[in-house]
Amino acid sequence: MAATAPGLKHLLAAGAPVHAPLVLNPLMARLAAAVGFPALYLGGGAMGYLTCFTEANLTLTEMIDAGLGIRAACDRPLILDAACGWGDPMHLRRTIPAAEAAGFAAIEIEDQILPKRAHHHVGIEHLIDAPLMVAKVAEAVAARRSPEFLVIARTNAVRDISMDEALRRGEAMRRAGADLLFITARRAEEHRIIAERLGGPLMYMFLPGAGDDSIPVPELYRMGFRLFVDPVTPLLAMHRALRDSYVALFAGRPDPLVGGEERAEQDRIHASIGLEALLAIERRTVERP
Repeated sequence: MAATAPGLKHLLAAGAPVHAPLVLNPLMARLAAAVGFPALYLGGGAMGYLTCFTEANLTLTEMIDAGLGIRAACDRPLILDAACGWGDPMHLRRTIPAAEAAGFAAIEIEDQILPKRAHHHVGIEHLIDAPLMVAKVAEAVAARRSPEFLVIARTNAVRDISMDEALRRGEAMRRAGADLLFITARRAEEHRIIAERLGGPLMYMFLPGAGDDSIPVPELYRMGFRLFVDPVTPLLAMHRALRDSYVALFAGRPDPLVGGEERAEQDRIHASIGLEALLAIERRTVERP
């Protein structure tokens, strides 16, 4: 029997940065795990793009269902980007057990209004009052059934209000029981301020075009950042590859990535999904020699 992958809490305490790339489905999870990523991130923003709407339109059951599919195919710890937790403090009493039951290792909750607005994607935030967010964090912690399930509390107050307000919210959310804090920042110097004031454990997010990637990961780790999430690059790569493929197919040209290697890539897909193991079961049971 294969060994079970280490849990997220264990990974975070192991003395090295924990990298968790975006995954949106079981195949992406298998591919990420195959190259060695120890944890995975089911991002709401990217899932919203995948539906051709936004994260603001996603439901709890949609994300839970996506998590169930990923967890059925891959044993890496999976983090749920739960946006605003789908409700007020009372509603967290359903959100948290549902996420735990689906096999998520952690949940990320942020301090924006509900219903969430699409303007978040263009840098316009609508934050709830700090006491309400603190109450949501406290209820999330109280609702979990296992201390192995981690609560990641997020505030976007740096860019919407001020650094001081973001730090005050971070301190209050930690007092409420948050296991990790994620304080969104715009520049490298802001990450230093956050780390100096709040200490670890902190979550860091790689964002395209944000200009905040000048601090090397080892230094960020020494500052107290433990979890490193890329929430969008795999989706951007997938979007470009598919767009280029459809353009080529419509023009009657070979696909620019797999043209001439279709059979080899299909074989790689079969390896990713473990087709041979499934065929072996059929040979032992329902297929005649």
